Amino acid sequence: MLPLVGHIARQAAQRQAGAACKHQHRTERGQHQPQPEKRSAKFIHRLPLYSLLPYDTVNGQSLKRFGGGESMHIVTFIAGIACLFAVLLDAFQTIILPRRASGRFRLTRLFYIATWKPWAFLTNRLRDPRKRETSFSYYGPMSLIFLLVVWAAVMVVGFALIYYGLGSPFIDSAQGPGFRSDLYVSGTTIFTLGLGDVTPRSPWARELIILEAGTGFGFLAVVMGYFPVLYSAFSRREVSISLLDARAGSPPTAAELLRRHSYEGGESALALLLVEWERWSAELLESHISYPLLCYFRSQHNNQSWISALTSILDTSALLIAGVQGHEARQAQLTFAMARHALVDLAQIFSLAPVNPTPDRLPPERYEKLYSLLCQSGVSVCRDGHSIDRLREMRVLYESYAQALSDYLCMPLPPWIADRPHKDNWLAVAKLRAQTEAANSPSSREAQLDDQTHTIATLVDDHHDF
Repeated sequence: MLPLVGHIARQAAQRQAGAACKHQHRTERGQHQPQPEKRSAKFIHRLPLYSLLPYDTVNGQSLKRFGGGESMHIVTFIAGIACLFAVLLDAFQTIILPRRASGRFRLTRLFYIATWKPWAFLTNRLRDPRKRETSFSYYGPMSLIFLLVVWAAVMVVGFALIYYGLGSPFIDSAQGPGFRSDLYVSGTTIFTLGLGDVTPRSPWARELIILEAGTGFGFLAVVMGYFPVLYSAFSRREVSISLLDARAGSPPTAAELLRRHSYEGGESALALLLVEWERWSAELLESHISYPLLCYFRSQHNNQSWISALTSILDTSALLIAGVQGHEARQAQLTFAMARHALVDLAQIFSLAPVNPTPDRLPPERYEKLYSLLCQSGVSVCRDGHSIDRLREMRVLYESYAQALSDYLCMPLPPWIADRPHKDNWLAVAKLRAQTEAANSPSSREAQLDDQTHTIATLVDDHHDF
């Protein structure tokens, strides 16, 4: 009996001891279970970027600046990478990519939105037209320079944020490690100054400095090649605009262009001119879509602009298609299609909606004046009553986009008929040529001989009277 009682007592004691051990084990597991903040710390430690975050070399503990700890370093590191990515992608799309750049939050687009409208607002307050146009002409070149400055500044800040995210891994005896020191190192490195007063103290910093120096050197090389391309495209654009002065006046008008080609053989010359402007429109489309900055560049003279030239060619082509007889109407259709394509695409670059309703540039009374002027000049005008309706349908296809570009870029559209006719420089040469042709005619030779005899006799008489 006693052995049985002893066996039961031993089993009870073992069960109590097992329960106590399990309770103690649960307590220890609860004490060692990680809290939410400790879990987040372990998650940060497992991130790939955390291996780049150094510890303070002075006391061997992690850096705790501005109360952010390791999270602050990761945020600044990612922000620096985002800055570099934004600048390099924007520069690639603006300079190198030979097509229309996409994206509503590009640095270049935001830069021109923030600078052009204030500049145009202040410039339009100038009363003197010459000073106002001169101020507009400054914007294009100056915006190019400031855009390059913005790119360089964002790259400097981006690399400085990366250095700051790595814990300012530099030895700076002047002011100690910090963001100002990182900014100084980034600026001297990207512009390849290489002063050497601040030295890196980690392998990652050394490699990043080499990468930044290469980026700065490549950026400088791309910028040096960017200027000749821009000004070459600008020069090609302006040559044809200057040549249009003697053919359509300044500002160019459709009435003047047709009137000056109403001579014998002028139809062939007009068709050839439309071929040249079809190619000019294609080159304008290609260059200004790749480099929208060129749209802000003004022409050499105040009464000339690429918008007025393009619109006058569209006016002329529309008039030839809708109301003028002749073989050049076929070429006018091709030129109209290409010129309208360029106008619409350039309006879409600036996200400009067509202006509706547009101001009527050719009311009925102005059309009658245009009709009579062309008839007096010898142009074969269609005499049916629907020509004005056909012309109105043609004008709807492009005038709203031309008006939108004109309002945005502050470049006035040309009239259909010159409001204030003035004597062009080429008319003096044309008058002298007309006198030469008249002098070479047989009838004029006899009259000229009589005048010379009378003049000589008068001189002789005068001489004898003296």
